[in-house]
Amino acid sequence: MSERTLLMIPGPIELEPAVTHAMGDRQRGHLDPRFMAAFSRTLKGLRGVFLAPSAQPFVVAGSGTLAMELAVANVVEPGEAALVVNTGYFSDRMALILERYGAQVTHVRAPPGEVPSLDDVKKVLASAPFKVLTVTHVDTSTGVLAPVEALAALAKEHGALCVVDGVCSVGAEALRMEDWGVDVALTASQKALGAPPGLAVVLAGPRALAAWRARKTPVRSLYLDFGEWLPVHEAYEAEKPAYFATPAVQLVSALDVSVAQLLQEGMEPRFARHVRLAKAFRAGMKALELSFLPARDEVMAHALSAVRYPKGVDAGLVKAIAAQGVTVAGGLHPQLKATYFRVGHMGAVSASDVLAVVGAVERGLAQLGATHDRGRAMAAVERALAL
Repeated sequence: MSERTLLMIPGPIELEPAVTHAMGDRQRGHLDPRFMAAFSRTLKGLRGVFLAPSAQPFVVAGSGTLAMELAVANVVEPGEAALVVNTGYFSDRMALILERYGAQVTHVRAPPGEVPSLDDVKKVLASAPFKVLTVTHVDTSTGVLAPVEALAALAKEHGALCVVDGVCSVGAEALRMEDWGVDVALTASQKALGAPPGLAVVLAGPRALAAWRARKTPVRSLYLDFGEWLPVHEAYEAEKPAYFATPAVQLVSALDVSVAQLLQEGMEPRFARHVRLAKAFRAGMKALELSFLPARDEVMAHALSAVRYPKGVDAGLVKAIAAQGVTVAGGLHPQLKATYFRVGHMGAVSASDVLAVVGAVERGLAQLGATHDRGRAMAAVERALAL
């Protein structure tokens, strides 16, 4: 039997055994009472994960990109203005989606590794009326963490809906959707929610649902229309049969298990665990004299790290790390992808996983001739974990 490889990319992530087991259960119909009960638990539980007791959850078969479309297709109409707080690759994608739905898009940009200043965002919001402000909570391409709470407050102050792309944050980074005034938040099943790929997850708050109900034009996509999905989700939450399109039964069953695990851990302890493990991982990288793509500690995500290659080392390091039994990801940002690699440390990740990946990076560097005092990085991780 071959040795197991540890998956440490920014999604899909390692799964808890109970989640994997749920995927292997016998096939059930989408109107089976046991499945309806699982879907009901999932919808109710997601409000606890997002800390949004008044929001309406939607769980639809599809990727994180589908979640992005579902989030904006219902609240933006052709000709309306959208402001994209742009922190990288996935902010650009959100802008493309908005444009496809007819929005007039304005960007507030920052150099790669930074976030736009709140003053810059405020100036643009004050310059014209905007229907929505969108922000990528954690851009998976750069590892940059955006200040969602402050941006949501600015959006509300200027009468705009706040849409948060939380694909790489929900379940790892602090997100208090209701308290912060976020109107729509979205994610996908395969990242910090700890389930397999294949489900788009969106929570729409009261202001977003009111904007959808007040539309003057139909939603352009039938599959993404809240009007088609809302009766189905309300029925499933009440454990009653309903149909629009067949749900991904096994995936929802797995998400039911993972959501229960998140709530059992508790969201505040879960946020704190991700902070602790991220700091420990980065302590190891600093001991190896490696730097990061995010420009400052304050804008570094806790769900993943974007680590620059040292001088004289290239993307061959990713293969060298894989040879040590750990899979990490190469760069993604179009301008910088040859200069850095990415490590996901979210979901079920543990201290031993962090030690394993730091050790693999150290050995991979040594294999490529970039030598350091053996064990220095591991000792740095241990010290950080002891704090």
